[in-house]
Parts: sequence; structure tokens; C-alpha cells
Amino acid sequence: MNKPGQSLDRIIERIDQLKQISKNDLEHGDFIFVKTRNSVYYIRKAEENLYEVSGGWFDRNGISPHRLTIRGCTWGGSIINIRIAAACGLCLEFGNNLVTSPVNKIILFKSNKLN
Repeated sequence: MNKPGQSLDRIIERIDQLKQISKNDLEHGDFIFVKTRNSVYYIRKAEENLYEVSGGWFDRNGISPHRLTIRGCTWGGSIINIRIAAACGLCLEFGNNLVTSPVNKIILFKSNKLN
């Protein structure tokens, strides 16, 4: 029989093994390319807790680029890691309540490396 909390412990352990980009590692102007199962998103860090997002749902609704927060990443349920901006295998949750399909690929472009 599983003890309560064992599955949560496994989730926490697994998060550290995923390819991910922490919000704290992002600087003003950094870009993240995020390919989910269903869409592609382009995310630029605009301010301390604001990101400029294009692609996917935002393009389909004619509101790209859109400034909003990133709440964090989730497996699609109620457990969310608020420190992560994007992680392979997890769903990205934006401040407008949009939850993406699982992330397949992330690429970080540091602003100080861009032309």
C-alpha cells in the first residue's frame, strides 16, 4: 500500500530530471522557443514577471504578441511548479488560465547572444 505523499515525492524528484528553463535564469530580452504537442510558442521576457508571448493560441485568437505572466508548469492537474518557465513533458500555464499541451522541445536564446 502506498503512503500518502509518495506519488507527490516521485513527482518532485522527477521534475529535477526534466529539461527545463527556470524563471530565475531568464533575463530581460531572453527568448524561449517552446514546441508543444499541438502548437509553437515564442516567449520573450519583457519585465520582471511579464512575458511577451506569440504563437499557438495567441495567434489563433489574434492577440499576438500578448503580455502576461507565466504561472509555471504542471502535469495538467492542480500541482504546479511556479519556478519553471518551460519544461519538456509538462504543460505550460499562462496567467490568463491557458494551459498548453505537453511541451516537446524548448530552446533558450539569451539576449546577450542575439545580434
